[in-house]
Amino acid sequence: MIKMKMLAAISVAALAAAHVDAQSTAERRAELLRQRAAIDAELQALDTNEPRQDDSAAGRTATASSAPGRTSEVTGDEILVTGKALSLTTQVTGQTVTTVADTAFRNTPATTIADIVKLSPGIAVIQGNGPRDVGVSIRGSNARNSFGARNIQVFEDDFPVTQPDGLARFDLTDPHAYGAVDIVRGPSSARYGNYGIGGAVNFRTRRGRDIKGAEIGLDGGSYGYASLYGTVGDAGPNFEYAVFGSFVRADGSTEHNHYETGTINALATYALSDRDRVTAKVIYNEGEFQLSTRLSYNQYLQNPYQDGCKVAATVAPGCGTISVLANGINGTRIAQTATEGDLARNDRRTIIGARYEHDFASDLTWRTQATFDSRVVNQPTSATPFKGTLDSYNITSDLTYRGGLFGLEGTSFLGVFYNYLDNQSYSFNKTPAGRNGFGALTQTVFGDVRNMGVRARQELTLTGSLQFIAGIGVERSILNVRQTAYTYPVNANPTLTLIPALRHYFNIAPEAALFWQATKAVRLHARVGTGYGIPQAGNLFVTDQGVPGNNTALKTQKNVGVDLGAELALSDNLKAELTGYYEWFRNEQLSQSAGVNLLNYVTNAPRSIHKGVELGLAWKPLPSILPGAKLEAAYSYNHQSYTNYVERLTSGAVSAQFDRDGNHIPGVIPTFVNGRAGYDQPDGPLAGLGGFAELSYRSSYFIDNGNLLKIPDITLVNLNLHYDPPKGLGVWSRMSFFASVQNVFDKTYVGSASIISDSLNVATGQQNPATTLMNTTGSIYAGFPRSVFAGVKTRF
Repeated sequence: MIKMKMLAAISVAALAAAHVDAQSTAERRAELLRQRAAIDAELQALDTNEPRQDDSAAGRTATASSAPGRTSEVTGDEILVTGKALSLTTQVTGQTVTTVADTAFRNTPATTIADIVKLSPGIAVIQGNGPRDVGVSIRGSNARNSFGARNIQVFEDDFPVTQPDGLARFDLTDPHAYGAVDIVRGPSSARYGNYGIGGAVNFRTRRGRDIKGAEIGLDGGSYGYASLYGTVGDAGPNFEYAVFGSFVRADGSTEHNHYETGTINALATYALSDRDRVTAKVIYNEGEFQLSTRLSYNQYLQNPYQDGCKVAATVAPGCGTISVLANGINGTRIAQTATEGDLARNDRRTIIGARYEHDFASDLTWRTQATFDSRVVNQPTSATPFKGTLDSYNITSDLTYRGGLFGLEGTSFLGVFYNYLDNQSYSFNKTPAGRNGFGALTQTVFGDVRNMGVRARQELTLTGSLQFIAGIGVERSILNVRQTAYTYPVNANPTLTLIPALRHYFNIAPEAALFWQATKAVRLHARVGTGYGIPQAGNLFVTDQGVPGNNTALKTQKNVGVDLGAELALSDNLKAELTGYYEWFRNEQLSQSAGVNLLNYVTNAPRSIHKGVELGLAWKPLPSILPGAKLEAAYSYNHQSYTNYVERLTSGAVSAQFDRDGNHIPGVIPTFVNGRAGYDQPDGPLAGLGGFAELSYRSSYFIDNGNLLKIPDITLVNLNLHYDPPKGLGVWSRMSFFASVQNVFDKTYVGSASIISDSLNVATGQQNPATTLMNTTGSIYAGFPRSVFAGVKTRF
C-alpha cells in the first residue's frame, strides 16, 4: 500500500509539473482549423436539413444533445489526430444512446461511477462488493449480480475493459478522469459480440485540447473520505494527450469498510502522417478494500452499519459473522466477525492498449487495435478466500468505408476480432489468522476462454431524412477449463475430484433499424436487435447447493429486442426522449446466493420477458427570465418476469417443484428515477455560481424467485452548491469549488441486496415464508447515511 501511495503521489506531482503555459503557433493553427471544421459542419447540416453533429448524432437520445449537464461531444473539432473509423458508441445511428458529459458531474463529489451513469435513462445502480465497487445495470442486465457488470460490454476510449469471461469492474475507475460517458441500450451483440445482451458503456477520458495545461483537485468528506487527483494534457496539429492520476481513501459508514486506491489513466494520439495515426492507452489501478459481511434482512433491520461488531464473542445484536475452520482443513468451526477475519480485497488491474489507423483513401480507413488486460486478485472476502491471475488479450481489425452503395450514400463496416483469457485461480479454506489466513486448498480452476468472429454493419441514407441500418455478428467461443476440487474428511484421506469442461459455442446476432428525421426538431427510430452471452467459467463449477461441483450443463443466454424511440429537440430550451422496448429471453442466467458461508451459483430460466419505458428530459423553463434555471430527469420503468421456469427446491430427502411463470425476476428494480432542479448564473459578477437539488427514487423489488421477500423503496435527496467562474476573472478563473450534502434526510436504506434462494419446509413440502427468508444471510449491505463533501480544483 505504501508503494501505491508513493506512486499516486508521484504521478499527481508529475502532472502538475508537466504544464507548459505558452501557446505555440501550431496550436493556434489547430484552433483555427477546429473552428473552420465546426462551421463546415453547420453549413452541411443546413444544406441537408440534418441535425448538427454537435447537437446530437443521429439516433442519439435527447439527453445526449447539447442541454447543460448532458451534452453530446462536439465532433466538428476532430481534426488530424482523430480517427475516421466507425466509432463504437459516439455515433450509433438508429439505437437508443445517451451521453452524459462532465458538466453534469465535474462540480460534484463523484465518489463512484454511479454518480455519473445514474443520470441516464435505462440505468439502475447498486452498491457492489465493497465501499467503492458499483453494480451497474442497463435495463436490468446486471440485476442478478451483486457487483461489477455482467451482460454488457464496457469500454474506455473505445478500448475494451470487459474481459473475455464477461466481467467488468468499476472500482478501477475514477470519475474525475472522464469527460463523457456513452450508454448504449438494447441487445447489441451484432456490434459488441459476446455479453452484449444489455448494451454497452464507453467511458471517454478528458481530451488534451480541453485541458491545455494542468489541473489539481482535492475533495474531502464524511467518514474519512479524501481524494487527491490531477490531470495534465495538451494538443497540437498532430498530437494529443491526457494523463490522469489519483489517490483516494475513506473509512466508510459501515464497520470494516476502509479502503485506499490509486489510479493512473492515460491516452495519447499521434499523427504519423495525414493518413496514419497511432493511439496508446494505459490504465493502472491498485486497491485495498476492507469488506464487511453481507447481512440477512433481519440483521440489517437490527444493525445496518454493524456497530459493535468487532469481536464475535461480544458482538451486538444483528452482527454478521462467518464460520471458519479452526485448523483451516476440517473439523471444528468458529465464528468470526469481518474485523477478526480481516475480510478484504487487494486487486490490481493493468490495461495497455494500442490502436493504428490508416486511410487508404479519404473514404476508406483501416483500423487495428490490440489490448492487454491483467487482473490480479487476492480476495479473502469470506470463509473461502479466492486468489487468481486472469490475463487477457484482445485484437480487432476492421475497415470503414464512407461512400455509396447501390447509388445511395452510406457507411460500410467490416471487422474481425479475437480475444483470449487465461484463467489461473485458486480457492482455499479460511483459517482464524486474519487476512492472510489461507488454509487448505479447496479448488483450482485452470483454463482459457476464446472468442473469435466477424461483424459487419451497413448504414444507408434512403432519403434526405430516412436512414436504414443493418448489422450482423458471427462468433465462435471455446471455453476450455478444468476444476479440481479438494475435500478433507475428518479421520479419512483427502479426496480429489476433477471436472473438465470443454464447451464450444456458435452464435449469430443480426440487427436492423430505421432512423427518420421527421422534422428539424423530431427524430424517430425503430430497431430490432439480438444479444447473447455464454456461461462464465466459474459458473460451471458451483452447484445449486453453493459448493464446488459440476454445473457444466449451463446454456448460453440469448435475447431478441424491439425498440421504438422518439426524440424532441427545441433549441437548447427543451430536449426530451422517449423509448419503449420489449425483449424476449431464452435461457436467462440467474445468479443466486446459497448463504454467507457458501458460493453464489448460476442456473438457467428457459424463457422470460423484459419490457419497459425510458424517458429523458432537459428543460430550461424560463429562458428569458431565469436563463440559468434548468430541470433534468431520467426515468426508467423495467418489468421483467418469467414465462417458463420451474424451480426445484430440496431439503434433505424432500424435494418439490414450483412454477415461477408470471413471477417477477428477482433483483430487477422496476422503477428508477433521478431528477435535478438547479440554477447556474450564466453571466455578470456571479457567473459560474450555481447549485441544484437532486432526487433519486428506487422502487421496491423482490430478491427471491418465489417473490416472497421484497426490498422496500427509497427516496434520497442531495444538495449541491458550486462556483466555477468563466474566463476573464483573473486568478478566480483558475479555481472552482463545490459543497455537497448526500442523503440530506439521513435515510437508512438497502444499498445492495444479493439474490437469495427460496427454501423448502420439510414438514409441509411448501416454500418457507418471507419471515424465514428474512434470516437468510449473505445478501444485504446498507446504503450510505447522510454525508457532507467539499472540494476545490485549480487549473494552470
